[in-house]
Amino acid sequence: MTGQPDFATLVIDYLPNQKNVELKSLKMYMWSYREEGAFHEAVTNKILDDLVAATDPRYMKLTAKWYVRGGVYTTVVAEHRHASFQPLPKVELDSISTMNPTRG
Repeated sequence: MTGQPDFATLVIDYLPNQKNVELKSLKMYMWSYREEGAFHEAVTNKILDDLVAATDPRYMKLTAKWYVRGGVYTTVVAEHRHASFQPLPKVELDSISTMNPTRG
């Protein structure tokens, strides 16, 4: 570890069970990592584990897109599924172009 700060964009996708993530608490929790030294994978997994422990979601996925370090971009995806969670089949909309900002 270099001691240099690392930054990431975190995307949390989840289906709550009984509890939700309160945004101010989430922000304060994220700030608690400001002075921590750890590997990207370890931090991503620890954040997911802590969020799962706090909220007991049916499903949660954390995608951490870490800023470039030494010319290497790191994206870490960690996922949790409750034992009783059964996802519905995925719906594909092939007729909608993702390149066009309008659907007309």
